[in-house]
Amino acid sequence: MKPLTPPDQLFLWLEKGHQPMHVGGLLLGRPPAGAPADFVQKAAENMRQWTKAEPPFDQRLVRKLGTWFWAHDEDFDVEHHFRHLALPKPGRIRELLALVSQLHAAHLDRSRPLWELYLIDGVEDGRFAIYSKIHHSLVDGVAAMRMVQRALSTDPDERDRPPPWAVPHPKHRRERDDFGDLPLADVWGAVRTQVAAVPTIAREIMKTIRDARGRDEARTSLRAPACILNQSITSSRRFAAQSYSLDRIREVGKSFHATVNDVVLAMCASALRRYLQDLDALPDKPLVAMVPLSLRRDDSAAGNQVAMILVNLATHLDDPLERLETIQRSVQHSKERYSHMTPAEILGYTGTLLGPAGLNFLTGAAPRVQAFNVIISNVPGPKAPLYYNGARIEGMYPVSIVVDGQALNLTLNSYVDKLEFGVIACRRTLPSVQRMLEYLETGLHELEAVAAVNNP
Repeated sequence: MKPLTPPDQLFLWLEKGHQPMHVGGLLLGRPPAGAPADFVQKAAENMRQWTKAEPPFDQRLVRKLGTWFWAHDEDFDVEHHFRHLALPKPGRIRELLALVSQLHAAHLDRSRPLWELYLIDGVEDGRFAIYSKIHHSLVDGVAAMRMVQRALSTDPDERDRPPPWAVPHPKHRRERDDFGDLPLADVWGAVRTQVAAVPTIAREIMKTIRDARGRDEARTSLRAPACILNQSITSSRRFAAQSYSLDRIREVGKSFHATVNDVVLAMCASALRRYLQDLDALPDKPLVAMVPLSLRRDDSAAGNQVAMILVNLATHLDDPLERLETIQRSVQHSKERYSHMTPAEILGYTGTLLGPAGLNFLTGAAPRVQAFNVIISNVPGPKAPLYYNGARIEGMYPVSIVVDGQALNLTLNSYVDKLEFGVIACRRTLPSVQRMLEYLETGLHELEAVAAVNNP
């Protein structure tokens, strides 16, 4: 057995009846040229033949001495985890997204390995989809993307590829049989690392508090404004997805000496500003985004190795260029702080700074103390087209999590020449959230227009 780390266990503690804590992904695929009409049916039959799961897909939860462990599932049943569905004709994308919204709202069974995969036939224009979900205690965004890439191929001619749960990790190592087998030196080494990080963490926390008194870019967890995005949620979900040209975003970045992530945050800020204006609910003060930052330095594909930065989205500003420049300064401020910190110090700093937010998520004790207003996550994805047994993957959209106090989540990943946005929200708390897709395009167009004026 393998014990869950505290960050991994947090996602179990946060889970409630209306608040499942799994992440997901939606792949849109096209069968290869000349494929028979029953290509997807045959694919489903083949996938069902793989009845043995590889780690981490064979791991289920076991609780001992008040701690959660991962253990091999001796009674793994592929029929529970894999489902073959079909959309009714004409199989429009809106029906596909509605189905994903429903599937994503349902909990995973904790008595079994915490994942499910759906092969969805009948998508318009001869396509199919694969929707999968896996508990956040098992993977973070980067680890999930690595799983997807290992499950697919860059070779359009490759056939007989196993389904995702049957693909072995090339460097998988057998886990120790139980917690007691952990070497004492490893335990004490981890303790020493945490203790050594304390002085730096304390110093940086004090700097953050001092900076926040006079520097706009040093927005802290104590200054996020009240907003309708930060209400309690229900169990209903609305998922929307759209692709945007990566070349367009890069060109805007070149015009303003900004990174792709800076431009993405500016697009999100513009979309949030318009969406909240529609609802007559835009705060006078700027919204604050929590942006995950991967600390993963190995090729592992399990667990969570993520820190966070807080970004001033400048949603109070009407000028798109001023908004982008404020975002750039805010991001750079966080990067400079982290540049001289070790991963252990970054994790400790993040945990201390955002501790009140975590306590709020767990208990709801202080709902008006808002650490941030929205989570915006950008996960690097494949640069080359991917295939599953000859079928080209045309779209790859992340499906993330909303929780009490965070009714909207914006997650995106890159895929070849596109950025694939997945927007998820509580459908009852935030109406017509699909409008965000249109407003993201408007935000990009605004910056292109300013760039054209500045660089005729």
